[in-house]
Amino acid sequence: MVELALPRNSEIRKGKTWPKPVGAKKLKVFKIYRYDPESGKNPSWDTYTVDTAQCGPMVLDALIHIKNDIDPTLAFRRSCREGVCGSCSMNIGGRNTIACTKGHDEISGAITISPLPHLAVMKDLVPDLTNFYAQHTYVQPYLKTTTPEPQKEWKQSEGDRKKLDGLYECIMCACCSTACPSYWWNGDKFLGPAALLQAYRWIIDSRDEATGERLDDLEDPFKLYRCHTIMNCAQVCPKGLNPAKAIAEIKKLMVERVT
Repeated sequence: MVELALPRNSEIRKGKTWPKPVGAKKLKVFKIYRYDPESGKNPSWDTYTVDTAQCGPMVLDALIHIKNDIDPTLAFRRSCREGVCGSCSMNIGGRNTIACTKGHDEISGAITISPLPHLAVMKDLVPDLTNFYAQHTYVQPYLKTTTPEPQKEWKQSEGDRKKLDGLYECIMCACCSTACPSYWWNGDKFLGPAALLQAYRWIIDSRDEATGERLDDLEDPFKLYRCHTIMNCAQVCPKGLNPAKAIAEIKKLMVERVT
């Protein structure tokens, strides 16, 4: 029997437990993944007790409070704080989501926070999204036309515009792709739910004139067909989108054009 084990330098160890705030009554415990590749140390779980009366209601508010008032060495991404930019995506309580729209009172007991799974960690809660963005670039997420540009704007009917609902709202947070087992094992070849959702958004745009070319670029055993409709992507999307459905529609278009 083959015995599988993590390398010793990847084992997560018990980290530092920071002191509780004195006199606070509304306390919440956060167990946060800490890792600095430059230190040469193993990753660890640091424990922080936060007085939630001193911060806002979202997990991101608690993280900002920890960084500002408890531990300035904590690293994480954030920007808009309104569920628009996708910067603060991470795994909270065992589920991928964005910290700025996840209330810390939604999770009972201690809250575990770690970086998005199955990506290289740059530091603490900051994953390396280089490959993820390269896949987004691959699907060419912009209008491609051969017809001369109109004097004002490219127009489309209300019906054609409605087809884009549930697609354009993607904020590229990577929650869906990093929750997908197919992406975990084939992330270098499978484009993943987020990139394929973006691909479909432009494939069905009535103003785009490169549908055939876009489908050609996806005709591959791995780029598209590694999706096995596990549906993790739809379950974790913080915007309530369904990448699996978009991928199924692309597969349907592939079949239709050869029949």
